[in-house]
Amino acid sequence: MQKLVIILFMTIMASPIFAQDAIKKQWNIPRSGLAIEGYDPVAYFTAGKAIEGKKEFAASDGSATYYFSSAQNRDKFKADPAKYQPQYGGWCAYAMGASGEKVEVDPETFKVIGGKLYLFYNKYFNNTLKTWNKDEPGLKKKADANWIRLSTAANQH
Repeated sequence: MQKLVIILFMTIMASPIFAQDAIKKQWNIPRSGLAIEGYDPVAYFTAGKAIEGKKEFAASDGSATYYFSSAQNRDKFKADPAKYQPQYGGWCAYAMGASGEKVEVDPETFKVIGGKLYLFYNKYFNNTLKTWNKDEPGLKKKADANWIRLSTAANQH
């Protein structure tokens, strides 16, 4: 009986750790736990450009920590995180649409579409935003479907 209690206790205590690992695998969050490599998610909407956030204006949405360039941006995010979080867990929108893969992004390569933030890979002479723009409606439709499939599969594990 005592072993059963110990095993049960250890399982309960380990659950948040496994849940956090699952979240970090689902979302594009490095070991630092810092989303969008420290860029301010609100600035994409308010300034129309990628602006690095500051540690003193940090906030968490429960799965990741975001940095903001101002207290005002932090407060806007806290009031409605879903409005400012990048789509597809912060993974490359083009890759999500083209192949359903989770690919790293360049936080400075982005597009706001319909009030939503999309991030793209842009390294080694491969700017996926340019390719996305050639077939945005088709790729977006595929990316939406792929993300639902990936999110559902992750939530079942």
